[in-house]
Amino acid sequence: MSQPIILLIGPTAVGKTNVAMALQDLLGGTAHAQLISADSAMVYRGMDIGSAKPSETELMRYPHALINIRDPEDPYTAADFVVDADRCVTQALAQGQVPIIVGGTMLYVKRFVEGIADLPPADPKLRQTLAAELQQHGAAALHTELTAIDPVAASNIHPNNHQRLLRALEVVRITGQSLTRQWQSKASATATERLGVPVHTFAIVPKDRSQLHERIAQRFDAMLDIGFVDELERLRTRPGVHAELPALRCVGYRQGLQYLAGTLTAQEFRDAALTATRRLAKRQLTWLRQWPDLKLLDGCDTTALAQQIHRQVGL
Repeated sequence: MSQPIILLIGPTAVGKTNVAMALQDLLGGTAHAQLISADSAMVYRGMDIGSAKPSETELMRYPHALINIRDPEDPYTAADFVVDADRCVTQALAQGQVPIIVGGTMLYVKRFVEGIADLPPADPKLRQTLAAELQQHGAAALHTELTAIDPVAASNIHPNNHQRLLRALEVVRITGQSLTRQWQSKASATATERLGVPVHTFAIVPKDRSQLHERIAQRFDAMLDIGFVDELERLRTRPGVHAELPALRCVGYRQGLQYLAGTLTAQEFRDAALTATRRLAKRQLTWLRQWPDLKLLDGCDTTALAQQIHRQVGL
């Protein structure tokens, strides 16, 4: 019988990566399980500390597909992820491995599970027009326009996520239809239909939000201690890298570049980054509350959580 796909998701800083690595050990190591990252920051080379990427030592012992596959100036989309994840899953299944997809980029995993619509390609002229409108009127005005046309899509796109906001309006203006309607009418096959195996989805969701906030603060302070500011300095000196790149609008990186530009003090940088990360966690939890067929996990013990997944999948 074909191996199933295990999907492990949850809010930022909850410990997903460590649980996935422990689960791989339970399944017999790299010969029997393949880790596949579903993280929109970890795809980028040079964005290591701020993305909470596994260390070089961990990656040698626990290789993750779809980590370090792009440079920051080369944008990566949910559609790219679905294509790449399908390929990685197919390869793992052919080798008799259990694919373990782990990450917190909810849009990536949602598109992977549900399929991705055949939307129109980008229109450079229209995108320039939208960028000019963004500059002139601000993100709030464009988000209001999208809300009036497609409230469902708008509710899932933060006004500060300019890449997704402009893409949604671009599609609407090209087709004259809401993005939501197009997803409903044009979505491709689900992951199970495309790949021929079941998907078991687990989410680590702490019951105590204050504990999650404490983990977020501890992790960010650890990032600062091991050189996050130095990483930011290296990134901003790279040719073609600038603060408006989608890669560098990730939480922590955006605020860090503002600090290096002198618009935030060190304390303001820390406070702003923590606030942004807590808001990200809240949005991720909102996604999870709407997720069908989700198996919820709670706890801080990495081994115990991995054992729960192992038992429930029945491998």
